[in-house]
Amino acid sequence: MANKKDLLLLFHHPTEPVFMDKGGDGTLFEVPDSFVTERFKKMEQQHSGVGGNGRRICIKEMSMPDMGYCLSLGHSEQFSLFLKSHRQMAGHLIEIFTKLPTVDELQSVAVFARDRVNPVMFNYALSVALLHRPDTRGLELPTLSQTFPDRFIDSQVFRSVREQSVVFGDSKNRDPIVIPVNYTASDLEQEHRLWYFREDLGINLHHWHWHLVYPNEVSEGADPRIVDKDRRGELFYYMHQQIIARYNAERLSNHLARVQPIIDLEDPIAEGYFPKMDSSVASRAYPPRFDDTQLKDVDRPGNQIKVAIDDVKRWRERIYEAIHQGYVLDMNHKEIELDEVKGIDILGNMMEASALSVNPSLYGDMHNMGHILIGYCHDPTNKHLEDHGVMGDTSTAMRDPAFYKWHAFMDNIFQEHKRLLPAYKEDQLSYPDIRVIGINVESQGEINKLTTFWQESDVDMSRGVDFLPRGNVFARFTHLQHNPFNYSIDVENCSGATRLGYVRIFMAPKLDDRNAAMFLADQRLMMMELDKFVIKMQPGRNTIRQESKNSSVTIPFERTFRKLEKNPGAAKSTENLENYFCGCGWPDHMLVPKGRPEGMKFELFVMVSNYENDRVDQNLEGSCCNDAASYCGLRDRLYPDRKSMGYPFDRVPRNGAETLENFLTPNMNTVEVTITHEDRTVKSNN
Repeated sequence: MANKKDLLLLFHHPTEPVFMDKGGDGTLFEVPDSFVTERFKKMEQQHSGVGGNGRRICIKEMSMPDMGYCLSLGHSEQFSLFLKSHRQMAGHLIEIFTKLPTVDELQSVAVFARDRVNPVMFNYALSVALLHRPDTRGLELPTLSQTFPDRFIDSQVFRSVREQSVVFGDSKNRDPIVIPVNYTASDLEQEHRLWYFREDLGINLHHWHWHLVYPNEVSEGADPRIVDKDRRGELFYYMHQQIIARYNAERLSNHLARVQPIIDLEDPIAEGYFPKMDSSVASRAYPPRFDDTQLKDVDRPGNQIKVAIDDVKRWRERIYEAIHQGYVLDMNHKEIELDEVKGIDILGNMMEASALSVNPSLYGDMHNMGHILIGYCHDPTNKHLEDHGVMGDTSTAMRDPAFYKWHAFMDNIFQEHKRLLPAYKEDQLSYPDIRVIGINVESQGEINKLTTFWQESDVDMSRGVDFLPRGNVFARFTHLQHNPFNYSIDVENCSGATRLGYVRIFMAPKLDDRNAAMFLADQRLMMMELDKFVIKMQPGRNTIRQESKNSSVTIPFERTFRKLEKNPGAAKSTENLENYFCGCGWPDHMLVPKGRPEGMKFELFVMVSNYENDRVDQNLEGSCCNDAASYCGLRDRLYPDRKSMGYPFDRVPRNGAETLENFLTPNMNTVEVTITHEDRTVKSNN
């Protein structure tokens, strides 16, 4: 019987043939001759038996399912989830992997497919399959930055890696390769002030992993539950809305105005972006986008993609019309109401568009095609044989300033639906007999003062560095970090009985880009969720304490970069079984914005709502990953909050609540918190 952990070796050195050393310890897959592709026949003979005293994994020969459709994407072509043809190919491969009855058969088929299928598509399809198969869910998959480090790191780093591998063959003598801070632009480009956000490894891994946990399409024969997850469309809306809120907080921290959405698709995109990364699969650089590039219709038969700007305009107008009518039309022309509960979920699935879209022929594929229009704007007709830019891939898209302009455009549409919903009344916000009477945030002995700084951390790239001497290859990158902090919340329970409450913590800048106090109608769109947790309140006064590291939004550094060997969790524990799903989450080091050297004022908001009204009754026994439930939900479970995502700031405020202070009910309170950035760099002990 195959050891399911051996499947993880298929992620090592993705462009090397499967019969070469995997894992760095001499482990070899012994494959039948029929499994070896023609281009590797001679190489297989040379490497046969090579590997010292390492373990041998014998692969059984068996009849293979038809993979012809999956092979239509070339081995060295770029794979993109935003292209429908690529999603369909990957969906077919996912169906093959998920329907195999045993791990033995999965291992044989995966080994056979690995050298034949596009490496990135193989990685994606096998990852989704392992995530959703009941017999492989406990596996700790490597993160994409380990398997394809080229998607996260400056191409110059790889030249240094090759030099070190040749000069210092022994990995013990290799120093970490330092990723420079200013390698994509200079200070002449004001957007470069946000390099630490857009190019952060953890943030880009979060975006990639979210789309891996929530694939938007599989083939018709696959298990529909792979896509059809609880409140999936609403989560697509909320996760991206929070990204825009956080990005705007960083912009204000750097004295920049809030991001301006794309309004007219025919207007040039003012901001250029030069990624300076090479694709190890396509063996070419990610193309740049120059300043003031104009979007054009994309017609690339080789990629099976043809989309016009007018198509996106029509989809936008139809979606706006549906929002104002209060209903959408399904494929049978039946009206489906966009109500207060399900409306946002329907819109999210429709605008992405996922396989759950009620009517893709009418409402189109707006989100994905926006990425395509921007991703191919440098070569829309394939005249120059250029692949897509970073906007064409979920693992690289957030590096591009245009990502935020496009998703601000998307969020404006979602907010139009929210604007038309009735505002929450005071009785919908209140919790009778519960009062939040005080809030303090403590960090390093200071009250209501947070500090950020720079930190250097090392990430192992060895799994993704192919055809080089084996051994650890560390990249050292600089990222934002903050001192840990604790919340202290005083709550008075006047009911005379024990009550359960749901604590909701948000934070937003106090002043706008003109240094003026914000009206709540604007400030609510910048409310960043920091945490959400359940408390038990005894009669009288209760002091609730919570550590920032336990946020329901974030995952720790070790889990973001899969340093699981350092903290694997007890055998068969919830933590151990759920580590892979827990890879989805906002990185802890980016929980709070950068702030300013002189200090920047934020308003921290705390609300205690009635948990009896908010709770979702479900069995969480044995599988309860909730490290980052706010942005990622719970694996194979219902979203753990009955309220709308972003509540109570997901709707326009009621009349008379023009400011946050006027919005408060007794079960809410706020405190001013100052975030100061210190321009110093510390070394991580990770």
